[in-house]
Amino acid sequence: MNMAMIKKMQNDMMKAQAEIEASVFVGKASGGSVQIEINGKKEVSKVTIDPNVVDPEDISFLEDLVMIAINDANAQADAKSEATMGQLTGGMKIPGMF
Repeated sequence: MNMAMIKKMQNDMMKAQAEIEASVFVGKASGGSVQIEINGKKEVSKVTIDPNVVDPEDISFLEDLVMIAINDANAQADAKSEATMGQLTGGMKIPGMF
């Protein structure tokens, strides 16, 4: 691999990383009753909770739904990052990129 190829790969990876960071992922729980939106940096940008799942007598259930939705959104972001970067690196794991 020559220097021009390495530079192109680096530029492609930077572009792909910026695209991933700008992406929005929506994690859902309980059929969409709880939804969490995150960006590719895994920063939460929106939380939506259907009032029908809010039971003051069972707050732990709502907490579990929020956790499930966050984990779902994070898994989507991870999958997108691994798929996109994997295409550019041919499956090589590059420290700091995943």
